[in-house]
Amino acid sequence: MTGAVPRHPFFIGLLVVASGAFLLLLLNFWQPIFWAAVIGILFRPVQRRVEGAVGGRETLAAVLTVVLIFCTVLVPAMLLASAVAAEAAGFYARVQSGELDLGAVVRWLQGLLPQAGEWAARVGIDLAELPAKLSALAVRGSQFVGSLALTAGQNVARFVVMFFLMLYLLFFVLRDGDRILQRVHAAVPLPDEQEARLFAKFAEVSRATIKGTLVVGAVQGFLGGLIFAILGIQGAVFWGVVMVLLSVLPAVGAGLVWLPAALLLLAGGDWVQGLILLAYGVLVIGLADNLLRPVLVGRDTQMPDYLILLSTLGGLTLVGITGFVLGPVIAALFLATWQMFEEDSDGAAVVSGREPAGAGMPVTGEEGPAD
Repeated sequence: MTGAVPRHPFFIGLLVVASGAFLLLLLNFWQPIFWAAVIGILFRPVQRRVEGAVGGRETLAAVLTVVLIFCTVLVPAMLLASAVAAEAAGFYARVQSGELDLGAVVRWLQGLLPQAGEWAARVGIDLAELPAKLSALAVRGSQFVGSLALTAGQNVARFVVMFFLMLYLLFFVLRDGDRILQRVHAAVPLPDEQEARLFAKFAEVSRATIKGTLVVGAVQGFLGGLIFAILGIQGAVFWGVVMVLLSVLPAVGAGLVWLPAALLLLAGGDWVQGLILLAYGVLVIGLADNLLRPVLVGRDTQMPDYLILLSTLGGLTLVGITGFVLGPVIAALFLATWQMFEEDSDGAAVVSGREPAGAGMPVTGEEGPAD
């Protein structure tokens, strides 16, 4: 470099105004930009393998990777969204017409346990009103899931534009990802070491969180939808997607779908199907999270379950289906920046001769001094 740009107040103000105006231009297109970045990060290893297979030609490798993503991920996702919307409408109609009686489970449990009404009353639950409340909750839930799937259909032209814009941007993210990252590194006004740590930590936590949330949820949803289809339960695709969304709930997650379904079958006298679903839910669906999440996320990068839950729900309520990924990513950035701040504060305390925060406190797994 021949010389640094002077940090004159006018220049700083111009920089802020220009940056704000540019962000305002992109405001209506942030979702395709976000999804292009997320998909590009997840499929970067695939891009590198394809690039090696075609002799290092970056442009050709990026084109082939985009085609691969389109055929194996995006098209099936759109078909799934269409099926979910149709089944959500069907479930809503069945509940409204009374064909699906959610109160049957309550009455069945009352028959098995006559004291259930007294026990529920002690904790403030009126079993007489519970069936109506369950039906209302099911209706609202089906409307919510259906609205997520139908968001694109409400404005087909906008969806098509955004979808192809995302594919276009994805090509450049895959082809020029390393160079874009270098430019961002150069532009961010942080020390090189701190900047490298921040980007590395953010990429590590974000990738692990996205894989842990999406893959585990997809596996549980697929397993749940599969057994629903085998047992002939209507709306298998719809309930599979509901299990994907509920998989962010620690421990119970998908059980909020398959357990009531098993109880409904038992209450209706379908003992074989009900017991099969109950056993399958406990032994297969229930264990998927415990087996897959540690492998995909790992101990060092795993966020607390409650933070994943809150950030996912917050993202869904704030920006819709994109929030399913955006929420945990923002939470990952929050954790990464505060962890760096804490480490830097402790380092500064050591340099100045002060004890870092938490010094002298017992550490888990360490023994204190002998008596």
